[in-house]
Amino acid sequence: MKNNKIIDNLCIFLVFSFLFLPILVIILFSFNTSSLNIVFEGFTFDWYKELFNNKTLLEALYNTLIVAFVSTIISTIIGTISAYALKKYNFPFKNIILELLYIPIVIPEIVLGISLLAIYTLFKLELGLFTLILAHICFSIPFVIINVRSVLDNMDPNIEKAASDLGASKLKTFFYVVIPTILPGILSGAQLALTLSLDDVVISYFTAGPGSNTLPLHVYSIIKTGVTPDVNALITIMLLFVFVILTISTIINLKRLRRM
Repeated sequence: MKNNKIIDNLCIFLVFSFLFLPILVIILFSFNTSSLNIVFEGFTFDWYKELFNNKTLLEALYNTLIVAFVSTIISTIIGTISAYALKKYNFPFKNIILELLYIPIVIPEIVLGISLLAIYTLFKLELGLFTLILAHICFSIPFVIINVRSVLDNMDPNIEKAASDLGASKLKTFFYVVIPTILPGILSGAQLALTLSLDDVVISYFTAGPGSNTLPLHVYSIIKTGVTPDVNALITIMLLFVFVILTISTIINLKRLRRM
């Protein structure tokens, strides 16, 4: 038994090392005195200062955050309402729509990117932040719907009936009963949409125009010449930001479970 536990712990350690070691290397090299990400020569905070002087990098970060937050908010709202409608109501072609939801998820991103570019060209839309946000909303909505529907499937339908019997309107029931109940699904869908938007390269490559360069596209464009430590510094800050969001989400879910 002890040998089995040692082997299990070793396997867990190796898996987590494989997943998180590259992230730790990025964080470490953000403090490197050398501008080359090859050998760690010394410890410094200079690259964090240099980060705020890199206008191109900051502009790419600004575009990334704008696109990510706007697309996440819109896709979460649309996805939540759509998931509720697909769960509660029966209408023609409902089963077909449910099957079509998985197409943006399973098809290669390059296919979706080319398809969106073709649609933008057909409607003569100028490529920029607007088209980029539309593209991110398009591929984020299915992920939100699937997450929210999984929670709706486990929700007791009698809760809505009880609220209706107590005099609550359908609108009040939705906002004061349904939304708090399915909040974990909404948050998980929003987090997934935010993550997908922040690190998307392929679809953004086809739908971004001049002046709408995002951070993933910028990093991709400088890979051949070498990623400088100021990029590592920015990635470290973003990792810290994501960690804070995940921590807040976990606290909200724990408080909800304690109330239950």
